[in-house]
Amino acid sequence: MIINTGARTDTAQYYTEWLLNRFREGYVLTRNPMFPDKVTRYELCPETVDCVVFCSKNYEPLLQHIDEIKNRFHIYCHYTITAYGKDVEPGVPDIETSIETLKKLSKAVGRQRISWRYDPILLTEIYTIERHIKTFEAMAERLSGHIDRCIFSFVELYKKLKYNMPEIIPMTEKDKDILAQNLGAIAKKYGMTIQTCGTNGDFSRYGIASSGCLTLDIIGRANNIAFRSLKHKGMREGCHCIESRDIGAYDTCPNGCRYCYANQSPQKALENYRRHDPNSPLLLGSLGPDDVVTAGSQKSFLVKK
Repeated sequence: MIINTGARTDTAQYYTEWLLNRFREGYVLTRNPMFPDKVTRYELCPETVDCVVFCSKNYEPLLQHIDEIKNRFHIYCHYTITAYGKDVEPGVPDIETSIETLKKLSKAVGRQRISWRYDPILLTEIYTIERHIKTFEAMAERLSGHIDRCIFSFVELYKKLKYNMPEIIPMTEKDKDILAQNLGAIAKKYGMTIQTCGTNGDFSRYGIASSGCLTLDIIGRANNIAFRSLKHKGMREGCHCIESRDIGAYDTCPNGCRYCYANQSPQKALENYRRHDPNSPLLLGSLGPDDVVTAGSQKSFLVKK
């Protein structure tokens, strides 16, 4: 089983103490987002967890503890660094700080265990195609040699995003093609593997692979382990990733990114963050009298030796 710590919230940045407590105690509880009284328990030990996957915009709080985790578990880290400033990502460190933190993370865990995520790509009057290309190249030059691959995606204009960012300019197919062509050329220039994530079209003509951002092949090569060949449904429609179990909770990330799908509002996320108890087995709140706890299925994907 793959444990995902960062799809619903930035656990590495804001909930490091809680995460370390969960690994030390050997289990975690997570609520079903659709049926909150249904709680699943997962055992957190090397025998039941094939890999721990992180996704964060700031690994600095976790860095001094990363050895404690990687010495027990196989790991893989997605590090999101974009062109956006505080106007779009209020709680995220600036580009310079983020790049230096990624370099420290790369030194600690190895470049083969890190993907740089440049996503989602969105357009406004400030964040133009030209600005994305210029910023991406400046980042690629500095990050080349410190990462396993670069993953990018184009923003999906769902209803909440149109409300939160009315200044977004809808992206045309021509816009996407121009961006993909340039990002592919820049990645090639700096010897960097690049791929899309999700259903973003076919840009293989620009040297861009179309794959999942979390596949058994990626995890296996990163950790020098072998997985069984499995058919799977992905995490959502059009997704090529292996199924994982997220131990976080929605509406808990204080980063305040305006394009975020995981928060109803920045205010609610901050309120929940203040209610967080690092000693609780749940990321948010505690068990109640009506909660039903069941053991989660934890089948291994690894090749048995």
